[in-house]
Amino acid sequence: MIEHKAISFMIPTKLHADLKARLFYDQLPMTKFIRIYIKEYLNKNSLILEFIDTIKEEAKIQNKKKRTKNSKLVEKGQCVETLFNLTGEEIEDIYDIVELEGGA
Repeated sequence: MIEHKAISFMIPTKLHADLKARLFYDQLPMTKFIRIYIKEYLNKNSLILEFIDTIKEEAKIQNKKKRTKNSKLVEKGQCVETLFNLTGEEIEDIYDIVELEGGA
């Protein structure tokens, strides 16, 4: 059985109205938009990661050295996934196996 969690947050009324209008224009339901964005963020979509880096820079969330290091680590991880032809699910399976063997 798939479990679900609700995400709730407050945004200004004007921002909410603008978002709803824009999503309506693009014919994209808000829940679908948020789910897709989260999924792509977790899948390390390069466009999303580039956008996140821009946000971090503008909001001064991380210094440039840390952002650069993180970007290089993500690239390195993608190279390893490609080299060994692993998907995210296969990597999770490997972690599960290691965890089971370590706990036994």
